[in-house]
Amino acid sequence: MMENYSKARTVERPSVCPFPGLPPDTPEIRVKDGSKIRNLLRYALSRLEAKPLAVASAPAQDYKDGRPLAPVEGDSVAKQPLCKHMVFTANGKGVAKAITCTEIVKRRVKGLHQITTLQFCTVDEVWEPLEPEAGLDSLTVSRNQPSIWILLSTDPLDRTQPGYQAPGRYDDLWAAATVAREEPGAGPKAGSKRKKGGSGGRGRGRIREHATKGHS
Repeated sequence: MMENYSKARTVERPSVCPFPGLPPDTPEIRVKDGSKIRNLLRYALSRLEAKPLAVASAPAQDYKDGRPLAPVEGDSVAKQPLCKHMVFTANGKGVAKAITCTEIVKRRVKGLHQITTLQFCTVDEVWEPLEPEAGLDSLTVSRNQPSIWILLSTDPLDRTQPGYQAPGRYDDLWAAATVAREEPGAGPKAGSKRKKGGSGGRGRGRIREHATKGHS
């Protein structure tokens, strides 16, 4: 039946931020599948670091309430007011990209506290008939997509909140992995290396010997 329809548009129902009590000037960066990571990072870092905002081009979908979430190509270099909180949000295919942006920001800006919340958002797909004269009506299909909300803060957050992650050093993580790999018993035991050919080369020699006798 759906072969008689074509998708006309997709409408995302508005979602409520799960982090109450944030300052009104907290940036809320909506990451979509077509967003460019470099543009999102330039904007995010410009609000967390005391550095001038570099000029970058921003895709049309990186807007919220008519205001660009990332600098638009042609804008002059400007210094944005710093913030103590920042929210990354995405749904569907943009979730992985939002996580990537968050991890890069945490590597660049040390000491960030994080709270991650997983939810579902509703997306309405409007389908129009290919041949309206056939008497078919428009269809609206509602789908639930996974969404993610990530709060980054330079100030300490409530450690009892689900999804809280304290600031950490990536060097310690790699050091712990190296120690675990070098602990006794973590790897194969000495002298337990198997010889090529399973039981060694004797079996192969006997096979060749029998084959030679057979031809003779």
